[in-house]
Amino acid sequence: MAADDASRAGDAEPCAVIDSLDEIGSQWRLVVLHDLQGEEKRFNELKRSTDASARTLSRVLDDLRETGYVTRRAEADAPVATYYSLTDKGASLAPVFDAVERWAAEWLRP
Repeated sequence: MAADDASRAGDAEPCAVIDSLDEIGSQWRLVVLHDLQGEEKRFNELKRSTDASARTLSRVLDDLRETGYVTRRAEADAPVATYYSLTDKGASLAPVFDAVERWAAEWLRP
């Protein structure tokens, strides 16, 4: 149900689930957030592990940095290396991913 649908249904306040999914719910945002759980990764490591194109990954990482889920660290040593890791806000999603994995194990896998 879209946010507009919720308000038309007579809800006085916005739905927290819908607001959350609007914030982090794109496929690539979720993939990157999940992939960064527990470890810092270089751009090319993320590209390989997520199977995202460089353009898509760059855009998603920029979005996640802008919204405060991911930080970027660059090392100037040769070769130049850029690392990404979760902020406290991003790391706080770990229990959500754990819950989704438990749900998927019970309901999506035979």
